[in-house]
Amino acid sequence: MDRLARNLDDLRRLVQMLTKRGIRIEFVKEGLHFTGEDSPMANLLLSVMGAFAEFERALIRERQREGIALAKKRGAYRGSKKALSPEQVADLRQRAAAGDQKAALAREFGISRETLYQYLRSND
Repeated sequence: MDRLARNLDDLRRLVQMLTKRGIRIEFVKEGLHFTGEDSPMANLLLSVMGAFAEFERALIRERQREGIALAKKRGAYRGSKKALSPEQVADLRQRAAAGDQKAALAREFGISRETLYQYLRSND
C-alpha cells in the first residue's frame, strides 16, 4: 500500500477511482479486495492499513534524515561527485551561449541533458 500512494487520502482516492472504472484491486500482503461494492468493514480496514503504511513511511524518512545528519557531522556524507571540472563547466557554458546544440554537448561531455541544464542554471 505504501508504494501505491503518497498518503492515506491519495490511497483512498486512487482505490475509489479505479473501482469506479470496474477494476478490482487486491492487496495481497494485507488480504484486502476492492471491487466497488465494498462493505464498510473493507473501507475501515483500508483506512487503518493505509494509515499504518503512511506512519511507517514517515518513520523511515525520519530515520533516514537523522542518519544523513549524523553522517554529515562526521564528514562521511558529501553527496555525489561533480561530473565536470570547473574548466569543463566554463567551456560548456561558453559553447552553449554560442549556440551549440545542448544534446550534442551533453553527449560530448558524457552527461545527461538534465545534468547539462543544471550546470547551466547554477552559479557555481
